[in-house]
Amino acid sequence: MSIGQRIRTIRTQKGITQGDISRSTGMRRGYISRVEHGHTVPSVETLHRFAAALDIPMYRFFCTVRDQPAPVAAGGKSPLTLEELAQASSAEGSDARFLLQLKLLMGKMDESDRAFILDCARKLAARQVARKTHPNEVVASLGDRVARGAG
Repeated sequence: MSIGQRIRTIRTQKGITQGDISRSTGMRRGYISRVEHGHTVPSVETLHRFAAALDIPMYRFFCTVRDQPAPVAAGGKSPLTLEELAQASSAEGSDARFLLQLKLLMGKMDESDRAFILDCARKLAARQVARKTHPNEVVASLGDRVARGAG
């Protein structure tokens, strides 16, 4: 799989449009399309911009989950299952319990309903990416609140 194909795959999995990438990076949508379709090879600097817009580490363009070794539990044991993680009282345990509930409910739905839920989740995630505020704007906002006495 080419870098452009990986960029496109990651972008679509996250529910992000080429327009979203264009707005967050300043690259033209046409250029993004040419990269994704393999007509243009992006520079390292451009890959950094894509990675920032997709909120991923840059190495993800060069390897897939299948390329990486499976995670190993503490002590070198085999990887923990979701059920084993759910037993923990940590944040990971809470996340695992949530995923188990979701898995149970999704198993009771037909394929079209599952696809609908997944599409909604992608759109919500894309809105979260679009809402991310630049750090300087956060500082300015806090400064305004302090000046008004609301801080």
